[in-house]
Amino acid sequence: QVQLVESGGGLVQAGGSLRLSCAASGLTFSTYAMGWFRQAPGKEREFVATIFWSGDRTYYSDSVKARFTISRDNAKNTVYLQMNSLKPEDTAVYYCAARSGSYGYTRAENYDYWGRGTQVTVSS
Repeated sequence: QVQLVESGGGLVQAGGSLRLSCAASGLTFSTYAMGWFRQAPGKEREFVATIFWSGDRTYYSDSVKARFTISRDNAKNTVYLQMNSLKPEDTAVYYCAARSGSYGYTRAENYDYWGRGTQVTVSS
């Protein structure tokens, strides 16, 4: 049974930092590209960042580029999202997801497995 478990969310002031982690089990982690999505109340789930299998390719949404960094440790079956210079508009539930395909990494329907999410709240 595949499980993705996010951790590291919380309440932070604007300008602060958080590091999210996502621990994966039940799948061959190194064969899956990983992504982070977020969903704010009343809004659709949106793509945040993705990292390919060996970590050599990463992509970000324009809204988080230069502030967030995605990374992975295949030995620990874990993907991370370092979030710096946080803004109130970053407030959302953040989800980790795994996909086996190469294309369409910004689209949620292309991901095979999802975690339950972790809440990030940024106060002004």
